[in-house]
Amino acid sequence: MKQPRPPGLSQLLQRTDNTEFTGFTGPCPGSFQPPEPDGHTSVLESRLRDLVLAVPGDYAATVRTIVQGLWLTQAAREGGEGEDHSGRRGDAQTEIQTGGHGRSLVVLRFLVAQPMEPIRVFMVPHSHMDVGWIYTVQESLQAYASNVYTSVVQELMLQEHRCFIAVEQEYFRLWWDGIASDRQKHQVRHLLATRRLEFVIGGQVMHDEAVTHFDDQILQLTEGHGFLYETFGIRPQFSWQVDPFGASATTPTLFALAGFHAHVISRIDYDLKGAMQKNQGLQFVWRGSPSLAAKQEIFTHVLDQYSYCSEGFYWDGSAVFPEPPSNRLFQPKSAPITWNNMKYYVDLLVDNVKERAAWFQTSHLLWPWGCDKQFFNASLQFENMDPLLEFINSNTPKLGISVEYATLAKYFGALQATNVTWHVREHQDFLPYSSGPHQAWTGFYSSRSRLKGLARRASALLYAGESMFTRSVWPVPHQHLDLDWALKQLQQLRWAVSEVQHHHAITGTETPKVRDMYVKNLRSGMQGVHKLMVSIVQDRTPAYSDSEARGHVAVVYNPLAWTVTTLVTLTVGFSRVSVTDESGQPVAAQIQESKERQTAYDLHVLTTIPGLSYRHYSIRRDQGTQKDTKQLGASLAKTSNFARKPETQAGPGGRHLISVENDCYTVFLDADTNLMHSILESGHGGELLCRRIEQEYQVGPLELNREAVLRTSTSLHNQQILYSDSNGFQMQRRVFREHATNNIARNYYPMVQSAFIEDSQSRLVLLSEQAHGISSQGNGQVEVMLHRRLRNNFDWALDYDLTLNDTSVVHPVLWLLLGPRPLTTGLCQRSGLALQHRPVVLLRELNAIAQNLPDPQQQEAVTLPPGLHLQILSIPGWNYSSNHTEHLQNLEKGHGRKAKVDLRRVLLRLHHLHEVGEDQVLSQPVSVNLEVLLQGLGSVAAVEERSLTGTWDVSTLRRWSWKTWGGPHNRGSSSSHSTSLQGTKVTIYPKEMRTFFIHFHSSEPLADSVNSGQPQEPQEKEQDPGHGKAAWEDE
Repeated sequence: MKQPRPPGLSQLLQRTDNTEFTGFTGPCPGSFQPPEPDGHTSVLESRLRDLVLAVPGDYAATVRTIVQGLWLTQAAREGGEGEDHSGRRGDAQTEIQTGGHGRSLVVLRFLVAQPMEPIRVFMVPHSHMDVGWIYTVQESLQAYASNVYTSVVQELMLQEHRCFIAVEQEYFRLWWDGIASDRQKHQVRHLLATRRLEFVIGGQVMHDEAVTHFDDQILQLTEGHGFLYETFGIRPQFSWQVDPFGASATTPTLFALAGFHAHVISRIDYDLKGAMQKNQGLQFVWRGSPSLAAKQEIFTHVLDQYSYCSEGFYWDGSAVFPEPPSNRLFQPKSAPITWNNMKYYVDLLVDNVKERAAWFQTSHLLWPWGCDKQFFNASLQFENMDPLLEFINSNTPKLGISVEYATLAKYFGALQATNVTWHVREHQDFLPYSSGPHQAWTGFYSSRSRLKGLARRASALLYAGESMFTRSVWPVPHQHLDLDWALKQLQQLRWAVSEVQHHHAITGTETPKVRDMYVKNLRSGMQGVHKLMVSIVQDRTPAYSDSEARGHVAVVYNPLAWTVTTLVTLTVGFSRVSVTDESGQPVAAQIQESKERQTAYDLHVLTTIPGLSYRHYSIRRDQGTQKDTKQLGASLAKTSNFARKPETQAGPGGRHLISVENDCYTVFLDADTNLMHSILESGHGGELLCRRIEQEYQVGPLELNREAVLRTSTSLHNQQILYSDSNGFQMQRRVFREHATNNIARNYYPMVQSAFIEDSQSRLVLLSEQAHGISSQGNGQVEVMLHRRLRNNFDWALDYDLTLNDTSVVHPVLWLLLGPRPLTTGLCQRSGLALQHRPVVLLRELNAIAQNLPDPQQQEAVTLPPGLHLQILSIPGWNYSSNHTEHLQNLEKGHGRKAKVDLRRVLLRLHHLHEVGEDQVLSQPVSVNLEVLLQGLGSVAAVEERSLTGTWDVSTLRRWSWKTWGGPHNRGSSSSHSTSLQGTKVTIYPKEMRTFFIHFHSSEPLADSVNSGQPQEPQEKEQDPGHGKAAWEDE
């Protein structure tokens, strides 16, 4: 194939007259930037400037060099140095001394004669293996996923030039633990050591970025990274988030904190991607947080319009379900390569490469090779691609490209070595995502609401169980608890919560049978952790002298590291009840008819609990009079049920309003519609219990093709500007945008935990315990989508039962906060956590005599300053050495994952809740002495600061730096770790997350506290474990 020749200058100047330019407003990324035209600029210079910005395709680099030479000529004429912005002197400097217009023409002839640099193609073999979606994990593992690793390992061992990237860990761990032979495991270690097999992302799954909470994103990353580091001593350094439906600004921040060098995404709005391709803006440095420093930025690569698939180059066929054919023969999607069709494949690949190369700034092109369920027969893939690459590389001068198998490390290493200057993207995200004018991917923010709620409740239960278990081990191990069994219960729920973060799981885009798999795994894990928690408290419950009394003890655990005052709700089978605390004193409580069960009653108990501590309440059926019941602090409340009424016009006397008030608000209910009419702020109290208005809805079953929306109208002049959270980590400003089509759907955004609208005076905050879609469709309005049931879909999707025929009934809960902006700012973050992590209630029979009882107040509370959050306190059980060199030596000696788990290492992560400048007090840096903070767990022996997922010692973590326009741009904190750890003292700056390994002095060997048997099964009855509710029936 003859290499095309760059057109002459006159041709290029003519082309600028007919070339559309889309208006890139920044400097030409990664290139020489000519000066702005002024009054002394010649017509030729002005036209050349337009040419630099407008010229497309393969000639862009050549034209920039030409124009650069012209301005070097001008610099020489004026006595300049003739040096370009990258610090390199122009190659044409000796040719520009002849003067006049001829001087310019000499430069042009010289530069155009330079041969164009071949496009260097980095072909990255991969297989996109969804953890769910259409088929269950076990179905996919049997049909193709296990064969991907088996056949890829075999083929890589045959040829040293072959490479492969492995992405999600769930399938690999199942293959490694249950299928791989010792020989295959040895081969995997060899391929990792020679850097031909590379793990990217390294998490348990490729998580969704719109409706997942960042705590759960960190969990699934930590699960995968811990396995990889413990097993192989490797730490992933690149992402591959190529299929989530939109890209969050939180994810790049987390990846940077985990030690990643670069981040790869794909699904962004179709029209935005088109504009970025034209402007060569698909690569940039992303500063995902407005408060964190530039050191937590990350280089980001957006895959072009072809995304992660390579149509036309699939030779291993389609996976067959439920299991592969016995003869191992598959129908290939692409014809095998022969000499007769070699030209077809060469043209197909070369044309595709040159089209895509025009969309990027350098001659290095990332070319993903693979797609969904590919490489399960890797021999056919490589046997066909090998000769194609050999033919192309032997004809590189003619074809203008070279192709090599590569990992992401190889591609980004070469790109980083070019020393190109990149433009910066601030903390804006890429949500919502539309794949076409009528295809807005925003409904999934609310799809399968029940699964979304279960996933978040499971996460909250795991959060409480982790800290409760840690406190049961330190400072003195629990006497009757099998610690190995306990860790297995936690591990099972960690796996289930990680799994459901997949971009086809919590999003609700999976088939019903896959949804059932997620639900089963979550409920099984929750049941195990609930049993663990009951086992922990069973012999630490106060004994009561009256053994004849009938009733229960409610053990209430606060998993947050600050004191909370709140209501806990239990369902009981009688209306007369007395509630007393550990000392026998009456406790304020109220009982009323259950809103869910006609024969039961809801008991609301007002409780105040220090951080990571317990309260114990005795709940007895009372035989006395109603007057006696009131004296013990329980009162019987009257309840009224209001059925929904159709909206009507107000009568002559206006609306019939019923008021309910506390010290902060007066809420008016409309008797004509039985809906909330309005809220009047009537006080200035700052306590959450006073400020929050809790709304719980029962929605469903819906009619087919219906969506249920809760719309709140206010007097706030928000001009349709909405603020919604990015994965619970930070807020994003959402401006209502007018679109030619699909206007409503394209202005919906995800709300994972919080959202608000505001004007100059007041703010209305909505807090949610699960993800929803949210929008501001009118001035002063905010609407939340609560539930959906849809049958409409593409024909191919109907064949796989990919519909949303959701007939469930859901009970979403929202908290409303209304007030001045400074007041709501101080309450919003802690309120969202208080809703997510409500106290856990565990029940025991009152007449069960506890043994070896400590004083319930013996364990000292863990209390953080305002503005700091205890993000995790757990015993992960990893058995690797914190010293990287020592860990690698242990692996070489064969000390692998089967070694005894390490119970002495405690994982601690602290998070500053506020942004820079958000609040005069709460946005200040906070200093903490970890030894004092954790003194209730024992004496601290050592503290190590680690990367986000724990695999790096931060003092040895060195991430790549990328040149950006404007140079370093620190903002907020002065660095990613603003102040290094000083002994046990640490200062945490706004929005920082700091991760530590804590080692305690052990008062007794932990091994001596491990029993071989299962813990004694306590007598307990439950309703909804771990969510502030428990129940029993009256006998």
